[in-house]
Amino acid sequence: QVQLVESGGGSVQAGGSLSVSCTASGNLYHINVMGWYRQAPGNERELVAVIRSDGTTEYSDSVKGRFSISRDNTKQTVYLQMGGLKPEDTAIYYCNADYSIHPFGRLQTSWGQGTQVTVSA
Repeated sequence: QVQLVESGGGSVQAGGSLSVSCTASGNLYHINVMGWYRQAPGNERELVAVIRSDGTTEYSDSVKGRFSISRDNTKQTVYLQMGGLKPEDTAIYYCNADYSIHPFGRLQTSWGQGTQVTVSA
């Protein structure tokens, strides 16, 4: 079973910066997509940013130009640099990975436990 362990996050004032990272471990062959999602109280979980194994990225409109996602395939780690933070960015941030455990195996998905990001006005 693949585990995703997140680190980083915390509290910052509006306009500040934070970063989070997530490392995958376990029996896996290939990680296709790694990404970050977030969930604020009372809201559904939403996409923040994803990065594919070829390096292509996608961002939600709400974070474009402020957040940057990257990954280190050798370390099976995905990073999210968050700048220009706003109070509405406050949420639990979850790491996600789509992976296969052997060649030509079906893609499976795993979630991290979540890390809190709090932005005060």
